[in-house]
Amino acid sequence: MRTIPIDITFDFRTDANGGDPDKTSATLKKYHKVLWSKTLPNGHFFDLDSNSGNGYLYHKSDLGEFVLASDTVLPTFLKQLQRQKYSSIFEQIPEEEVENFEYITYTIGGIMIFPGNRIDGCMTINGARGCHPRIADRFDLTVECIRRYYAGEESPLQTVLARYDSFFRLFENFKNYVDFFLLKDLLIDDSSAIRFFSPFDNFNSSPIPASLESYLSFRGKTIDFVECRNNRIANLFK
Repeated sequence: MRTIPIDITFDFRTDANGGDPDKTSATLKKYHKVLWSKTLPNGHFFDLDSNSGNGYLYHKSDLGEFVLASDTVLPTFLKQLQRQKYSSIFEQIPEEEVENFEYITYTIGGIMIFPGNRIDGCMTINGARGCHPRIADRFDLTVECIRRYYAGEESPLQTVLARYDSFFRLFENFKNYVDFFLLKDLLIDDSSAIRFFSPFDNFNSSPIPASLESYLSFRGKTIDFVECRNNRIANLFK
């Protein structure tokens, strides 16, 4: 039983001092250390050091050396909706709903850790998933790429995931990865099938919802996932 409580309603923007919460929120860094310093499927303890000077979070042992970074993984696409192409959608969304959606993505259920060190000067997972036009930072699509990586299948993020193979091998398989990071609510009936936030067509179309109906559906499913994951995190302390 962990002894340090986690406030699942805490908005990490509030102690980021105007910066990027993934980099400057002291509360978020503490929560990551508490949540993910735990026993791996192989029985080894994955102790994360938040004060090593070697990166945001750091681990070095017989398992290897890992530099990890925080990533707010759930895009709201609000900036995209304010552009001319989607402005009619944005104008139909009440301001309080806009603010609530942004808020919930900055609670702990909307945030992950990934390897944060660049290899051979190439993009990290965080950077690649944000820049790829068929992913556009979406976490459900990212996790589908991770599922395919463990299954030996191709995906838009295949190359970048392969660069961090030593990290993914810590969890041995996709199920263990999902269990470790409390992602079961992103799966359909605890199977390996992803519960996508919008209809999935094998990465063939834009990941950004293009109508009010599709955006509201995407938003609702994203919020449902964050709330469920937040509850899983809260239950760790009961």
